[in-house]
Amino acid sequence: MAYIPHTDEDRRAMLAAIGLERMDDLYDAIPQDVRFPDLNLPDPVSEMEIMGELQALSEANLEVQHVSCFLGAGAYHHFIPSVVDHTLRRNEFYTAYTPYQPEISQGTLQAIYEYQSLMCNLTGMEVSNASHYDGATALAEAVILAYNQHRGKRSKVVLSPAIHPQFRQVVRTYSQGMGLTLVGDESLDNGVEELAGMLDKDTTLVAVQYPDFFGRIEDFSTLGEAAQEVGALLCVVVNPLALGLLTPPSDFGADVVVGEGQPLGIPLSYGGPYLGIFTTRKKYVRKMSGRLVGETVDNRGQRGYVLTLTPREQHIRREKATSNICTNQGLMALAIAVYLSVMGKHGLRKVAELCYHKAHYAAEQIAALEDYSLWHDGPFFHEFAVTCPRPVAEINDRLIDYDILGGYDLGQDYPILKDHMLIAVTEVNSKEEIDDLVAALEEMAHD
Repeated sequence: MAYIPHTDEDRRAMLAAIGLERMDDLYDAIPQDVRFPDLNLPDPVSEMEIMGELQALSEANLEVQHVSCFLGAGAYHHFIPSVVDHTLRRNEFYTAYTPYQPEISQGTLQAIYEYQSLMCNLTGMEVSNASHYDGATALAEAVILAYNQHRGKRSKVVLSPAIHPQFRQVVRTYSQGMGLTLVGDESLDNGVEELAGMLDKDTTLVAVQYPDFFGRIEDFSTLGEAAQEVGALLCVVVNPLALGLLTPPSDFGADVVVGEGQPLGIPLSYGGPYLGIFTTRKKYVRKMSGRLVGETVDNRGQRGYVLTLTPREQHIRREKATSNICTNQGLMALAIAVYLSVMGKHGLRKVAELCYHKAHYAAEQIAALEDYSLWHDGPFFHEFAVTCPRPVAEINDRLIDYDILGGYDLGQDYPILKDHMLIAVTEVNSKEEIDDLVAALEEMAHD
């Protein structure tokens, strides 16, 4: 709860603590001409007029319903069955609050339980929490789990350079003040063998991505064995949709599997809300952050659902808490549960196969162009990096004229990959759209 100063002395003390003399100094950053009472607001208009203006503004957005989208890099345009949104908008779910009282929250608790069960089936792990804010948060919490599991006696974290750059940035933000040393992502040349060579008795966690940020698929079995030899935990950051087709991370000896759940029935939504998947082995459950919903029976022998584990400072002593995360993405977890239930294991595999084959068709066509080439020739899922003959930003600006949303400019995060574009292809991209992209790229190369 926020502290509210009640006396002038309290106010002066708080102002002094932040280097100010008067309350009015707090507003120095706000231009004088827009402060109350002179707000310089426009004249009032009718509801009909303002709706027309808002409609015009919205139509200026470049959104994926009216253009071809080949932009991925962690957020993807997939088909979402209408039943997902229909279920989310039911008042019982849409307005539900945290299920502290199980006797009136059985629907919400069961939905979360089903989500957890589906996540365990998908990843091959034994326990799933009820989600985190996003994939980056989930990876940061995996670092904290490993640190707590080793009781703070290990301080080294090995991160693959092929983990999403923003995920790695969040890990660094999270771990400030914990005395951790983060290594491994200094060079793009650090592959599985190099990461394994960095492991030692001071390593608490090694993290990789599968498929990685560039879409590549690798076998991390040897890395899992190397981590086990030194007692470090292996964390695998996944694209959950890819697990409909690929070997589950549990086969690599993963101790923690995290990821961004957005591909599973969550729309792009201009960047959120999304969901952080967090699954682990049962032996680490007491160090896992977030909520865990369990199934039980009541005094009449009827099945029921309860919050089994909530190890944060609101419920237990601060020094025993595993995290200060205050909530989960319950509505997004419901979306994933509905999506996976509707698709089923065969449907999910079919979507993954469509993504895989369409992406490989696109890669073959682009690689055949005279001035373009694939940056990596190994196996990949539905993203691949392309070496371009001119700056990616320039190409993307031109692609908009063709009603095409181009790929991600890798030079933003990897200077060594200047003029490299990361292209994502999903099941919604038709052959015609892919052919149009290839034709536009070819035309730009000869301009």
